[in-house]
Amino acid sequence: MLGSSVRAVRKLCCSLITVRERFVIPGKKILTNAHVVADHTFVLVRRHGSPTKYRAEVQAVGHECDLAILVVESEEFWEGMNFLELGEIPFLQEAVAVVGYPQGGDNISVTKGVVSRVEPTQYVHGATQLMAIQIDAAINPGNSGGPAIMANKVAGVAFQNLSGAENIGYIIPVPVIKHFIAGVEENGKYVGFCTLGLSCQPTENIQLRMHFRMLTELTGVLVSKINPLSDADKTLRKDDIILRFDGIPIANDGTVPFRNRERITFDHLVSMKKPNEKALLRILRDGEEKEFSITVKPLQPLVPVHQFDRLPSYYIFAGLVFVPLSQPYLHEYGEDWYNTSPHRLCELALRELPKKPGEQLVILSQVLMDDINAGYERLAELQVKEVNGVEIENLKHLCQLIENCSAESLRFDLDDGRVIVLNYNSARVATSRILKRHRIPSAMSSGLLDEQQ
Repeated sequence: MLGSSVRAVRKLCCSLITVRERFVIPGKKILTNAHVVADHTFVLVRRHGSPTKYRAEVQAVGHECDLAILVVESEEFWEGMNFLELGEIPFLQEAVAVVGYPQGGDNISVTKGVVSRVEPTQYVHGATQLMAIQIDAAINPGNSGGPAIMANKVAGVAFQNLSGAENIGYIIPVPVIKHFIAGVEENGKYVGFCTLGLSCQPTENIQLRMHFRMLTELTGVLVSKINPLSDADKTLRKDDIILRFDGIPIANDGTVPFRNRERITFDHLVSMKKPNEKALLRILRDGEEKEFSITVKPLQPLVPVHQFDRLPSYYIFAGLVFVPLSQPYLHEYGEDWYNTSPHRLCELALRELPKKPGEQLVILSQVLMDDINAGYERLAELQVKEVNGVEIENLKHLCQLIENCSAESLRFDLDDGRVIVLNYNSARVATSRILKRHRIPSAMSSGLLDEQQ
């Protein structure tokens, strides 16, 4: 799918964005959605009621939480500007007003709705589960990044709607906004949201609880998988029962108390921690209760869920196109990519965990036909496991193994036991003519090229 890489490059190089869907917060900063400025190269903003556009710079982008901070150097832009203060999470059935510029006109629009739900929700842009507020007001294209106002304060930022439903929208709540802003102020850049690196299973079945020797008064969740790169991997074990998080009891369904007679999954407590902050976990192991202090931090998945603001990586040798597997790559198979993309790649993308930092799953994306690779064209869409018997770590490592090869033959071991063998010197010569035939200027992406020089 070299075409998808070309499309990504074109998008990055040609984007020109006029941002109206935003608001101003203290510190002369503009808050908007990450998806509004994703893959930007040039950003313009204008004040309500003014025809003048001003150049803005993107200070920080958090694609996971779908938030971005813009700054404008022009003092004229800030003259007489009123800043909005951040409020609190509204209670159920409280009314909010969403301000923005939805499609259908150029003037500002105000849509009123009431809060119907507060819970962790899938953020579509960043494919992350974070707290969100559901309201019974439509969030249409153009509303994105606009403030939801309650009692003259910001209750959240409009960012998405529910596909296939009418008048159901979502806003990013103040705790997520404050966490994003605080991280940028403390670190000078977006640092992400923390995780324990665990997959947990509810323990609502009484037989399951009896098997793990949970007394009647004990509640918690069962640890089913641990990320090898997490701090939890050093202390926790599969089949541990997490009873409490920072002293707060976890119910058998994985929820903790939240406000007045409401509950929320304990993942929310983890996500609100600062990077490298400690969390105290009380667990049940083999019928005995223990306590561990675990450091929480943002963890990147083995297969990236998004590739915003960066050029795609690739390496071409003898017409074999190698790329790191990513979910955007699978999305090229269409809206129903889960069913239409190669099943094995889909399973790897959604379930596989990294074993070491910097690890990537490298796949043979496609074969640019030539005499040198005849007969190998059906081996596309397979993961590359080894090069000349060496297990590859990432695309950069594969590139190094090929470029520094001193053997007469070059062997690739692929998933499913398939093998590709090439005469190394003949393959190097063939690479040049294949690139020329397909009008591809370089055998590798700019990032790899810079590292080779």
